[in-house]
Amino acid sequence: MLNSSPLRAALIVIVALAGILFTLPNFVAPATLNSLPDWMPKKQIVLGLDLQGGSHLLLEVNREEIVSERVKELRREARSILANDNGIGHLIKTDEAKLTIELTDKENLETALNALQELDVPLSQSLGGVGGIDEMIINQTPDQLITIELTEEGISERLSSVVAQSIEVVRRRVDELGTTEPTIQRQGNDRILVQVPGFDDSERLKDVISKTARLTFHMVHPTMSAAQAKIQGLPDGTMILPSQDGGEELVFEEVAIGGESLVDSQPGFDAQNSSPIVTFRFDTRGGVKFAEITANNIGKRFAVVLDNQVITAPVINSAIPGGSGQIFGNFTAESANDLAVLLRAGALPATLDIIEERSVGPSLGADSVAAGETAGVVGGILVIIFMVVAYGTFGVFANISLLLNITLILGTLSLLGATLTLPGIAGIVLTIGMAVDANVLIYERIREEKRAGRGAIQAIEAGFQRAFTTILDANVTTLIAAAILFFLGSGPIRGFAVTLAIGIITTLFTAYVLTQFMISRWYARRRPKELKIALLKVWPENFNFEFMNLRKLAYTFSAVLVVGSLALFGAKGLNLGIDFKGGSAIEVQSIEGPADIAELREIVGALDLGDVQVQEFGSDIDVLIRVETQPGGDVAQQEAVTKVIEAVEAVGYDRRRSEVVGPTVSGELAQTGTLAVVAAIVAVLAYIWMRFEWQFAIGAVAALVHDVLLTIGLFALTGLEFNLASIAAILTIVGYSLNDTVVIYDRVRENLRKYRKMSIPELLNMSVNQTLSRTILTSITTLLALGALVVFGGEVIRSFTIAMAWGVLVGTYSTIFVASPLLINFNLTSRKEAAPKEERRADGASV
Repeated sequence: MLNSSPLRAALIVIVALAGILFTLPNFVAPATLNSLPDWMPKKQIVLGLDLQGGSHLLLEVNREEIVSERVKELRREARSILANDNGIGHLIKTDEAKLTIELTDKENLETALNALQELDVPLSQSLGGVGGIDEMIINQTPDQLITIELTEEGISERLSSVVAQSIEVVRRRVDELGTTEPTIQRQGNDRILVQVPGFDDSERLKDVISKTARLTFHMVHPTMSAAQAKIQGLPDGTMILPSQDGGEELVFEEVAIGGESLVDSQPGFDAQNSSPIVTFRFDTRGGVKFAEITANNIGKRFAVVLDNQVITAPVINSAIPGGSGQIFGNFTAESANDLAVLLRAGALPATLDIIEERSVGPSLGADSVAAGETAGVVGGILVIIFMVVAYGTFGVFANISLLLNITLILGTLSLLGATLTLPGIAGIVLTIGMAVDANVLIYERIREEKRAGRGAIQAIEAGFQRAFTTILDANVTTLIAAAILFFLGSGPIRGFAVTLAIGIITTLFTAYVLTQFMISRWYARRRPKELKIALLKVWPENFNFEFMNLRKLAYTFSAVLVVGSLALFGAKGLNLGIDFKGGSAIEVQSIEGPADIAELREIVGALDLGDVQVQEFGSDIDVLIRVETQPGGDVAQQEAVTKVIEAVEAVGYDRRRSEVVGPTVSGELAQTGTLAVVAAIVAVLAYIWMRFEWQFAIGAVAALVHDVLLTIGLFALTGLEFNLASIAAILTIVGYSLNDTVVIYDRVRENLRKYRKMSIPELLNMSVNQTLSRTILTSITTLLALGALVVFGGEVIRSFTIAMAWGVLVGTYSTIFVASPLLINFNLTSRKEAAPKEERRADGASV
């Protein structure tokens, strides 16, 4: 070991330089970065919306509208085929995704069936694909009716195609707004995620994105008004549409000309009164048709319809050649520009409902970055000081590894172009606390080998060798929790999972490879007579406590805590955030002086929005307003948020962030969060069962369930908000608790091989005492980092960090007093009666 491999030295230097090179662009001004040579890395960490401000929208294609529009289209086509092409009299009824056709003459049934078969074109062919999915089923009923029913597969395929088309339209619209680096991607079969950094005018973004912008031109009925049609009945082929001025118009259903023929649209001003207008221009084919329509209908009214609302309906005074025209309406300069953007980008093929909205102002993002940096610096300094105090020179080695570890995390995030969120910063700070765990394991093992009589070189070698398996097992279990968080989480929670996972991998490299290299080089150069690892004895070396004698008392204490937690959960429930119950949350900040909570309650209460909570949020100038889920669906929820923001801005408050989560999303998040916790526990059960024995797996899972229930009890007792971040905290607690448990279990497994005749209670006591100093030291470093997060991390993640700090405490307790003594109850054998073959195998495995 003293003769460290040059290859290892080269590997460390290459990795360290790469980490520094990929990290440096984050600390360089953009102008300087652009002047650097092309071969140098220039990627920077992408800040999440919660750190740089911006808007997040989750859009869902309106499935009912897709079905309804398709059924209407089929009805028109079926009527045309039967009446116009074949002269067959009929009556058509619609029922959701089904058409029922009754023929006036049953003799034409066979002819009608054959004629209608031309409607049944395989959907993927009609949409440009290969092969085919039957979109509909055409049948004859026993009472000689014809039914045309859309299939689920056909609806899903059409829905998928509409989403693909909508993504392109949304992308063109967002690009027209001049935003930088927007994220527009598909989620599932019917959703689109839109994230626009630095654009915090969420109202305008929603208007631009969610409007269908389906522009059509219809002739207005020449002799009957909408009011008369309501009394006398609608003439065939007509419909009543609302107009922008508050009235209604009776127009023909047939689209005289569609917006798909538009090639350009620009905002402008009327030459006569300088009011804002929107000009448009058709392509050649559309221009010819527009000229024909206007020439043939002089003196009649021509309606310009946008999303089923009549914008204007002027009288055609003369033919309009050239294919261009103007749209007049009650426009402002901004709304005229936005409408021009919508028309240029093209119409959405279907309505997009906003089912989740999150908006963060730039000032809050800057504050979050500052809070995260402060928490990271304070947490890092505390951990560094503690390691030097605890381990002296060896603590310096651990701190060097820690600094490189952080550099590698930042460099990897830059290389991957990963998004750093506020929970992601929390993941880095947590890594600072947990990263030293591997060093502590190694150092404590070296001290133990030295106490056993080994020489310095042998103690160092044995310490690294025997600690490696423990380090690997402990970190793999945490990595499992991080992986499940990533695949089942969303948004900032995935950012936390990414930083946690990267931190685990870099920790394995820095704590084992780098630390081993530094210690070996230091020892080869200094050759100290006395290998002094501990500078300050945090825990007595010869401490020996009979923990297993307290197991019944511990079981009783834990049972009381678990029952109490369940009782609190049943009686008080959890203070569910909008992630899980839906609704809206708006954070505002007083412009001048402390916020007047009573005044805000009165103002918001007068809006008649149901259950509204107004409370201080951190400092005395910050206020959090929560609005319950509104009847009327997602649109009503959006309107409620707009009302609240307008009301509070009018009395001197700035909106810092807003979140709107519809009931559909909240139900899915609750289900996904529960699934994540269960999946993590099952995955860990399988891993530990594979690595150890079934008793160990059951004991570890029992301790996990204990920790999760106590954490839920904490949320119920304190009223801390339980949201998606809380699920991340619980999964992190699962990982940390497992980390602790695996360390002791690994020592139990080793001692089982060495002391086959020792009773299990004695062996467990010895194993817990042997690893106790490591358990205490790791808990202290992790709590130091988490303490900095609790104090300096900001109000947004306070419940998240408090829950993790609590989890460290209960995880440490459950490892010693739950997971370990349960091995006795599960009849773990000491192997003193093992078969000779097993004994020989155990002897060969001992070290």
